[in-house]
Parts: sequence; structure tokens; C-alpha cells
Amino acid sequence: MASTPQTRRSLIGGSLALSSALLAAPALAAPALAAPALLRSGRPSAHWGVQSGEVTAHAATVWTRSDRLARMYVETSPSESFRYAVRRHRGPLLGPATDFTGTTVLRDLPPGRQIHYRVVLADPDDPRRASAPVHGTFRTTPVSRRDDVRFLWSGDLAGQGWGINPDLGGYRVFEEMRLRDPDFFLFSGDTIYADGPLQSAVPLRDGTLWRNVTTEEKAKVAETLAEFRGNFRYNLLDGNLRGFNAQVPVLAQWDDHEVRNNWYPGQLIDDPRYTVRDADTLAVRARQAFGEYYPVTDLRGGRAEGRMYRVMRYGPLLDVFVLDMRTYRDANSPGRRTEDPVGILGAEQLAWLQRELSRSRATWKVIAADMPLGIVVPDGAANFEAVAQGDPGAPLGRELQIAELLRHIKHQRITGTLWLTADVHYTAANHYAPERAAFTDFAPFWEFVSGPIGAGAFPAGRLDATFGPETAYVQSAPVANMSPSENPPYYGEVDIDGGSGELTVRLRRQGGGVLFTRTLRPGQVGQ
Repeated sequence: MASTPQTRRSLIGGSLALSSALLAAPALAAPALAAPALLRSGRPSAHWGVQSGEVTAHAATVWTRSDRLARMYVETSPSESFRYAVRRHRGPLLGPATDFTGTTVLRDLPPGRQIHYRVVLADPDDPRRASAPVHGTFRTTPVSRRDDVRFLWSGDLAGQGWGINPDLGGYRVFEEMRLRDPDFFLFSGDTIYADGPLQSAVPLRDGTLWRNVTTEEKAKVAETLAEFRGNFRYNLLDGNLRGFNAQVPVLAQWDDHEVRNNWYPGQLIDDPRYTVRDADTLAVRARQAFGEYYPVTDLRGGRAEGRMYRVMRYGPLLDVFVLDMRTYRDANSPGRRTEDPVGILGAEQLAWLQRELSRSRATWKVIAADMPLGIVVPDGAANFEAVAQGDPGAPLGRELQIAELLRHIKHQRITGTLWLTADVHYTAANHYAPERAAFTDFAPFWEFVSGPIGAGAFPAGRLDATFGPETAYVQSAPVANMSPSENPPYYGEVDIDGGSGELTVRLRRQGGGVLFTRTLRPGQVGQ
């Protein structure tokens, strides 16, 4: 891929070496909490690693967690050795109000460059007592159309009883993805499974055992804020994930399992595992923990005005529209209403998406949906969880809102849209076309599906013909809930060529290489 000296991927050799050194450190042992004696003496420690996110041409957000009260500092340099041009950014005081997590916004960065950073935690009473630095790196977004862009996406981690297996080396897929050197990772929901307790050992179909690292918070469904926080901390026990986070910025969205399976606003929970029966109460706690454990500054502290849906502008070639198909939806139902103003996005989010798509001047406009459009996802015997409800005719229920959006894209002559999603625990490439559809007032587009990245794999779902989907490729598990050792994780890769502007999607799986490839040309309709 093309690069400019001392920018973008020209410095990747040093970055890979840096992350390899991070990965050499042993994974944390469970339980996750430090011993009280360690908290009373010694220096602060950032052994949960670092993350970056919200990267723009001139700014980025860096995250870490301390093991005790500490002041966060971030030092940046264009050099991995930190021998010159070192800047120090003073961050917040990390304390119990945010579970000792915090973020620091780095500003006035040069565009399209590799930035090296290191996080240091200092005792607020004695700054001389400081932690060992924890290193990370990221690339600021380019300002030139000649710069290539690469990102990965997937979803669904540590679900259906499959967590960190030390016998397999943990979440090894993250090390494989790190070596792909993406500019960022789109985490397409179900970043945790708050409703999925883990057992220390699970029998497999061949008579062997799957072993899980376990913690106190993963022994039951999450209900308290502390339990939701513990679910996010659980994944960070894995050294592969910490090494990935140190090199690859994350763009995270949520779906249902950050709270509980198939939840919707106003839901009353009928599940004996829960003492808290109000899904809205659980969602508030889950939202706060999500904002504490990802570098999303608008959500920190559980701010009511913060929102999950947002747009990330990654240079002239790419805008990513991150949707929230959970917070504003109506109740799951048979989906047969002829009017549905709330739908799966809510009226305000739909208006925002239409407005921002119309304003976008990027060559490619990726709509990051945490749920698929045309795949039927049941919720029990009579209700449906996603958009499609199995009726191949004219749009009904939540389909009405999607029809309005697709009509807007066509009539506003918005080009370069494609949909990326996860949720259904298999990988697929689906093409939507009006000549095959009951609703025809839209331009053809692609939807690419990936995941799970570390949860149970499931058979492929059926398609609803309302928007004319046709499967160009699918790979799935033959039976429900196959472990990651039986059915290795899936992830997707998107490459945008800075010379031609062409966008190539590759569906991948851990250890198996490329399963499917599709190249799309800018401005071309129907692709």
C-alpha cells in the first residue's frame, strides 16, 4: 500500500516491535483486583493497558485504568524512542467515581502521522512515585486523498459461555488482526456479554473441555454498576487484546449484550436470574460502564446527554456513521404495523443520519449497524429483534423506517454507501437490489456481515425479501453455539486505495485467511 516517508505505514515496523514487547508481558491472573497490600504501598500501575480512539487529523483520545488513585499523564512523540519533540499532556485524576479509568484528549497533532505515546500514572500526593510507562501508538487521519485507509470490523466477544481460554492462548484473533495493521477497529456491538456468566470448564462435543478464565463479576448476570464494570475488565485480562488496543484505535458501538439479550427500552425482565427487572435501570449502569472502558469522551461519567450514535470522519475517503439500534427502538413485536414512527432508530437519530449522509463529501460512507437489515432475527416464537420480520411484501414495522432512509439516499443521490454489521454470529455478503424487492424506491447496495470474534457461532439466518437481498457468500456453523475452537472467529477487512478510490472488502477468519473478496468502485451504482 502507498505511503509517505515518516508517515502512515512507513513507521509500522517500530510499532509492531512495540506491541510485540507489550504482548510478551504475561496476562493478568484472575481475580482481577489487586491485593489490598499492593494498594497500600508501591507505585500506581496501569496494567490494564492503554487504548486510543476518537482519532482525527489533529486530535485523539487516550484511555487507561489505574489500580489506585492516580493522576494520568500522556507523553507524545513522533519518535518511538521519545528522544525528541516530546510533549506532556496532563490528564484527569483517576478515582473510584469512574472505576479508576480516565481519558486524556491529545490536541494539535500533525495529520496523517504515526504518533507514539506513553501513559504514566503518578501518586497525587507524591508525583515522584510514578508508574512504569505503558506505550501505545496510532495514526492521525490523513488530509490527502492519496493516502490509503484500512480498517477491520467484527463483534460478539466472550458470549454463549466462551471466554478467555488459557489453553488456546486467549483471544488469539486480536494478535492476528493487529498484524494486519489497520488504521482502526470498528467494534460492532456485543463488546461484552453482561448476561452471560462463565463456567470454569465447558464440555465440548468431542469429549474435551473448554477452560475459561473466571472472575467474580462473571459468575452471574450483571445487575450492579460494579458487575457491569467487571465484565469490561474481564476482556482486558487477555494480553492479545491489550496488545491490539495499544496499536489499533477502537470505534466501539453497543448492541444488546452490553445490557442483556434482546433488551429494548421499557422492557420488564422475566428471568429468574435477575433481581433488577427493569431493563432501563440496567441500561443506565451498562452505559456508564461502557463510557468508562472505551475512549468515548461524550459518554464518560454516564452523561445523559451523551449518545452512542456518531460519525467518524477518516479523511477525504471515508466517513463512518456509527448507529445505535438499541437505545431508541420500540418494543420487539411481530413487526406488522403499517405505521411505525419510532422504528429501530427513533425519529431523532433517523433525521440525524439523513442529514449527515447528505452533508458527507467522503468518497465512501460506511453505515455501521449493530444489527442486520434483511436477516430475520427472531425474539421468541412471535416477535422479532432486528429490522426484518419474515414477510417478503411491502415494508411493515421497523422496515418502514429503513425504507424511508433508503429512499432518502437514492433521491439525494448519495453515493458510496455500504452497510457493515455483526450480531448474527456468522459471516456473509448480501447484495440488495430493487429488481428483486417488494419495495423498489432505492439504489442497490451491499451489506457485509462478520463475527463472532470470540463468542458462540451459529447457523445462517434466512433472508426477508422486502429489500431484495441476495447472498453472494455465507459461512456459518453447522449447529448452534459452536465454540471458537470448533468454529474459529470471523472478522472483516476494508481497504480503500488512495490512488483509485476503490474499496475492497475481505471477509476473513482466524487462521483461515480470506474467505470472500469484493471490490467496489467509487460512484458506481449497483456494484
